[in-house]
Amino acid sequence: MDIEQTKIPQATAKRLPLYYRFLNNLHTQGKLRVSSKELSDAVKVDSATIRRDFSYFGALGKKGYGYNVEYLLSFFRKTLDQDETTRVALIGVGNLGTAFLNYNFTKNNNTKIEIAFDANEERIGSEVGGVGVEHIDDLEEKLGDISVAILTVPSSAAQGIADRLVKAGISGILNFTPARISVPSNVRVHHIDLAIELQALVYFLKHYPLNEDDVEEDQ
Repeated sequence: MDIEQTKIPQATAKRLPLYYRFLNNLHTQGKLRVSSKELSDAVKVDSATIRRDFSYFGALGKKGYGYNVEYLLSFFRKTLDQDETTRVALIGVGNLGTAFLNYNFTKNNNTKIEIAFDANEERIGSEVGGVGVEHIDDLEEKLGDISVAILTVPSSAAQGIADRLVKAGISGILNFTPARISVPSNVRVHHIDLAIELQALVYFLKHYPLNEDDVEEDQ
């Protein structure tokens, strides 16, 4: 089932990989069924939200029985195209980029960084985490048919690199720079600014202290 065809909310779409990861863990443990309460406790999403998310895809479970783990896992594997490998390029092999290359989504077999680019001559031709590092000047020539890129370059270079990625055929960018890059409407960008996320966390800790009731509601 294609996510776009079902017209599900984006918030729901973002939670699907979370559900899939937990279901995969349950399947590995040999568990046959799971309740929405168990899912809720594990992924920290309330049961009502989980049931609503699942309802967009029809009847996935039975009242009083819960959900069949193997069936759900198979369903979400197809929904998330887990049977297809997503080839990714990483731009910027600094500290963060190096961490990505060493990790390389080891727990997600369908996503893999296959090539990296950098401007530092000392890194060109080397391998990090088994991934070859090419010169940024060769981006268009060596990117191939890869459609997804991770951007971990300095902010000052982000927009220029993004423009080149778009022209080279990239349709999705995971942007880890503080810069808010602009792309055409047919290209999707997800911005992840770690500094802002940390500042937001500190602000909430100071001004919205959690009590036990809040914790129970969040779960």
